Amino acid sequence: MANENFLLKIQSLYNQFTNAEKKVADYALQNPKKVLFMSITELAEACDVGDTSVFRFCRTMELRGYQEFKMRLSLSITEDNEDTEQLGKHINSSDAFAELAQKVLKTNLNAINETFNLLNLEEFSRAMDYFENAHNVYFFGVGASMLTAMEAMNKFLRITPKVHCVQDSHMQAMTASMLTDKDLAIVISYSGSTKDTINVAKLAKEAGAKVVTITRFIKSPLTSFSDVTILCGANESPLQGGSTSVKMGQLYLLDLMYMEYYRRSFEISQNNNQKTSSSILEKLY
Repeated sequence: MANENFLLKIQSLYNQFTNAEKKVADYALQNPKKVLFMSITELAEACDVGDTSVFRFCRTMELRGYQEFKMRLSLSITEDNEDTEQLGKHINSSDAFAELAQKVLKTNLNAINETFNLLNLEEFSRAMDYFENAHNVYFFGVGASMLTAMEAMNKFLRITPKVHCVQDSHMQAMTASMLTDKDLAIVISYSGSTKDTINVAKLAKEAGAKVVTITRFIKSPLTSFSDVTILCGANESPLQGGSTSVKMGQLYLLDLMYMEYYRRSFEISQNNNQKTSSSILEKLY
């Protein structure tokens, strides 16, 4: 499988595809690099088909789903450019360390700058209204996004006791199903296509809670359950899962939410911040 050119495989199976699947195949063959950074919904819209047609195309290709499709596509593109020996986007094995350091710095700064440029002030303000008025705020995520959710809870816990983060995916589902219209679910997912995360957003929405998503794509299976979508601006290929640049964009947004909540409830937040800071003084030398 590793040595198989995936683009050639698509061409070899072309006559077995349905008309809708052929549209997906045509687009992937003509725009392979572009597809790497598209959600399943964005690809479906570009091909003028439904999400299910893209998924059926993946199954016809004997793949487990859309993410494996993008991973195989990425491997095929890399094999076509073996001479570059890329470790990541714009980073090559031949780079000197000083050049590597500059590229990593630029990538992370670009992620934050792009996230800022994608910021919709009206939508962000609405998300903060939900946060301010909620009785309880739950941060959800899986994998690398779970680490971001835990970081968010740790940060907000310094100024408000109403924040929570459940780590186990089954417990996340149970928690989401028990939310009320007085609660807020903040769901973090770069792709917006993670099954567990989508299920949590769906359950929270059905329970009556407000749902805010932090994701890369404005249109994805996840955002269909979102009241407010906040975009993070870092491109991540299928072979760069959990990249630091994505986390930089997400943490920038969470830091912005923290500071805005602090500003809106300054006296209470300042008092809580003093309490929590004092509570751990004896634990530090």
